[in-house]
Parts: sequence; C-alpha cells; structure tokens
Amino acid sequence: MIKQLYVSRMTRRKNVPSERIDRLELMHTFVRIIESGSLSAAALQLGTTQATVSRRLKTLEDLLGARLLLRTTHAMKLTDDGERCYQHARGIIGNWAALEDELKNAEDDPVGILRVRAPHAFGQDQLIAPLTSFLNHHPKLAIEWTLNDKSPDFIGENIDCAIHVGPDIDPTCIAVPLAEVPRIVVATPELLNHHPDMTHPSQLASLPWVALSTFYRREVTLTHGQTREPVSFTISPRLSSDSLYAVRRTVLNGIGAGIVSAWVVLEDLAQGRLVHLLPEWQVSPLPMYLVYPYARYYPARLRKFLSLMREAMPELAGMRRIEGNKKAGQ
Repeated sequence: MIKQLYVSRMTRRKNVPSERIDRLELMHTFVRIIESGSLSAAALQLGTTQATVSRRLKTLEDLLGARLLLRTTHAMKLTDDGERCYQHARGIIGNWAALEDELKNAEDDPVGILRVRAPHAFGQDQLIAPLTSFLNHHPKLAIEWTLNDKSPDFIGENIDCAIHVGPDIDPTCIAVPLAEVPRIVVATPELLNHHPDMTHPSQLASLPWVALSTFYRREVTLTHGQTREPVSFTISPRLSSDSLYAVRRTVLNGIGAGIVSAWVVLEDLAQGRLVHLLPEWQVSPLPMYLVYPYARYYPARLRKFLSLMREAMPELAGMRRIEGNKKAGQ
C-alpha cells in the first residue's frame, strides 16, 4: 500500500519542474505576456524567443497545477486562476524589486535599464546635455531613449515613463509638472516687408501661416500681457505639420508666420533671421510633464530620473518654471 501511494504521488508530480526553477522569471514572463497582449510581443520585450516564452508559461501552469490562459489562433483570455496569478505576480515582482533596491543600495546608485519616451524635437536637442550628465553620474544605469510625439502605450511598448508636452493627459497615469514651454509668433523680416504696421492680433489674420497641427490648426488666440484681453482669429495655413522643426524651417523659408516654442528660435531671433511679432501679446505656454503609470513600487532609476527632470527642465534655455508642482489626475 505504501509503495502504491508513493508511485501515485510521483506520477502526479512527474511534470512539475524541479526546485531549481526560477519562479520569479516565470512570473515576470507571465506578467509580460498579459501586459503586452501576446506571447510574441512578450518575447520581443524580453529579448527572447516565442518558444521560450511558451515554455515558461507551460512550466508555470505545471508548477501551479492550474490553467492560466485560454488561447486560440486570434485571441487570448485569462482564466479565473490566471487573473489571481497575475495580481499576485505583480505584487511579488514589485516587492522583489523593492528588496533588490534596498539591499543593493540602488537608492544611491540606480541600476538596470530605464525606458523613456520623449518628444522628437526636445528629445534630440534640449535634453541631451542633462541626460548625458545623468548617465555619467550613474554608471550602472542604461537608458533606452525613444523619440515619438504620440501618447505612449506604457504596457504595450514596455515604456517606464514619458515626457509629455501639452494639456491632454491620460487621467489613469501619474503626471508630474516639470516646466512650461513659452510659445511666440514669429515670421521673417522679408515676409513682414509685405505686411507692414502689424500692431494688433486681428491684423495677423492677413498673413500667410504655417501651423503646428499638434497644437493649432485653424484658430489662434493671443492674450495681452497686461490687460489679459484675449483675441482670437482664424487662419488658413499654407502648410501644416506635426513637426516643430519642420514648422521652424518653413517659417524661415518665408512661407508664412508661425507659432513655435521659444527655445527653438532663440538663435534665429538673435541673428535677425526671425522677428517676434507683437511681443506684448502672448500665446498660452504649453505645460510639460513626466508621465508614468500607477504602480505599487517605483524603482530607484525612475525616482532619480524624475528628480533630474524636475531640477533640470526649468533651467533649460527658453523654459519657464511652473509654480506649485502638483500631480495631475489626483
């Protein structure tokens, strides 16, 4: 009888992995499968093969003795056990990361890879200097610096945080104000020679225009710096683009007037290539945020990067500090 019980028990456990299996790796892979949406996407983010991800999923299911995912050719769905496993796995991974930070003193010396999304123009210009200093100060840290002006998909694209310009923020995320981006109306002296005596915003409607389609397309609003009087007028852009650099270059070529971030034309103004139109009338500045998803725990590399951005961003040329930094969406 004892022998039969032993044989029965060993038979039931023959497919269970050995004690040497890396359970944390299995849970991390499982979480990545769920959050990326597929085994192939998880494999890409983890830098491995789909076969390896599938094998890890099977090992985890065997280890737990439960089916976690229902898969067909075109769909993937969590089982009830899979949902419980996912919630527990996220907590365990977060607690493990916190423990690693504490024991490795990562609070003072962050390690690992930080994945950041930044706007094209700003990310390849203004931020490179503070980013270089940050990397030199933390030699064990690496950064994946992706330039894209679209709203980030933190989970699907495996991004830790994003630098966001503009007021439209996902309310499900943390958004920490960093600075304001002043904007100004500019045109070439040659263009203004054909449109003299511009003294009021309403007269600017007669100019040809170039539009930065991300923030304005058919209407422009200016506010008087002293009286706070707003004036709006419509425009018919000769060119619209979602690229700040393209708008600047087109304005420099004399195609029309445009509204640009002040920092991108500082040298053009100083050299006389562009003229700041009606400086007593202001375009509303654009807020800039560091955005990241809610989580139980944030690694030291993200916390350190946030501190860097809050300190460095207002000091960059052409930027302006925001008073009373508060987290948006709270």
